[in-house]
Amino acid sequence: MVNVYGKNVLVTGASSGIGRACALAFAKNGCVVTGVARHCEEGSREEFEGGGSLTMRRMDVTDQSSVAAVVRDMQRVDIAILCAGMGIAGTAEEVPADLAMQQMDVNYFGVIRVCHEVLPRMREQGKGLLLVVSSIAGKVPIPMQSHYSSSKYAIEAYVEAVRMEMRKYGVRASLLEPGDTRTGFTATRNAFIPEDSPYKTVCEKSIARMAHDEQHGKPPESVAEVALKLAGKENPPVRVAIGLVYKLLMLILRFLPDRTAEWILSLMYLPRG
Repeated sequence: MVNVYGKNVLVTGASSGIGRACALAFAKNGCVVTGVARHCEEGSREEFEGGGSLTMRRMDVTDQSSVAAVVRDMQRVDIAILCAGMGIAGTAEEVPADLAMQQMDVNYFGVIRVCHEVLPRMREQGKGLLLVVSSIAGKVPIPMQSHYSSSKYAIEAYVEAVRMEMRKYGVRASLLEPGDTRTGFTATRNAFIPEDSPYKTVCEKSIARMAHDEQHGKPPESVAEVALKLAGKENPPVRVAIGLVYKLLMLILRFLPDRTAEWILSLMYLPRG
């Protein structure tokens, strides 16, 4: 691993999935990793050859005091990899506002709360790398996951602004955009489908298709590999779609008329029959 930022790494959502894969990858490559999650064994520690380690701390990204307590215990924060997230599925019409706000609180404001603590540290150090796990859904809207897509769209705008604002202070930021990934995220997705919903059949089929594709998707280590590579770049790209298929999809959709792109996405995510 080539690392131009430093060995002190913070990883949110580090108890499972992409967060766990990233935490282990950096620890195995000699970094001192603080992994955080709401549910973990506080202070548990793993050590690896080459001096790397992973220490788990409890943190709730929806609680600013919880975030501050962990970050302020870290001697330095050279790299922050923000993976914590959750998903709510259902129609744009029916998902209630309180669930939509919960979606934004974790996926969007959770990122902001962590950044409020780590970005000043990086600016004062004169160097740092912020990696935020977005999604392909942050570039294309996913039917039956409108609020999840909205949370990721918001993250994309935020991180692009951070890149411009922090550049002169030596702080870099990039977005990681996985597509279907094989993690526990699928099982924990909150599906809101009222029994009397006129969308019930198509919504259930759409969510089932998403679950199938995710569980046959790329492993979370594919995201961790990209994160490791970005840590070696002085000028990392704005965003990286994970996997050749999704790179091609993003390229194709960029040049298609909006109506054509909409038609393709409908075929992908709204099962017929």
